[in-house]
Amino acid sequence: MDRSTWLKERRKMAEYRYDAIFSRDYDEKYGRIDPTHRQFVKKLLSLSPAGCTVLDAACGTGKYWSMIRDGGRSVVGTDQSSEMLKLAAKKHPGVPTAKIGLQEMTYTDEFFAIMCVDAMENVPPEDWALVLGNFARALKSGGYLYFTVEVAEESEIQEAYRRAREMGLPVVRGEYAHHGGYHYYPRPQQVERWVAQSGLEIVEKSVGDGYLHYLVRKD
Repeated sequence: MDRSTWLKERRKMAEYRYDAIFSRDYDEKYGRIDPTHRQFVKKLLSLSPAGCTVLDAACGTGKYWSMIRDGGRSVVGTDQSSEMLKLAAKKHPGVPTAKIGLQEMTYTDEFFAIMCVDAMENVPPEDWALVLGNFARALKSGGYLYFTVEVAEESEIQEAYRRAREMGLPVVRGEYAHHGGYHYYPRPQQVERWVAQSGLEIVEKSVGDGYLHYLVRKD
């Protein structure tokens, strides 16, 4: 199988898994907000004007929406999983949502703040520049983006690569796909090159709760 076709299948499988499996008990398993995530969301909100609208891209069940709304901001949620959006809407009636993947976002100069939490691991290396470019275009001048990058031990990454290649999967280094799902763990240096190429500036970065956390700004 060629890589392009394989990646399209992985993406369809990810959408199916969130619709049919993870949506069943997502909040029970993953609804807690970890300390480092909370810290960066608070920082993002503190840098955004009161009353503005925050884009929560790949919002899942909207577990950060109470933080955003309690902080005096509105929120728009997007996700490629319709079932996750339904759960978010049940918890927060009236919040605008749209079934849009990160790769398909077309917003232009609309938001002072964007967040994309626990989702970029689903984006293959071919699409990282596209997604960050979509975020940069959606931000107003002077706006901020907070996103996370899941981390894994180098030994685990190498073993995942070895096993996937043995299975004949067209993976590259950093992809974890032999178990049927898909995750991509880019090196921090590569992430930061993509950020710079998108015209964004890193304001703060940290490691915590199993993720790299990036707060970046659009001039």
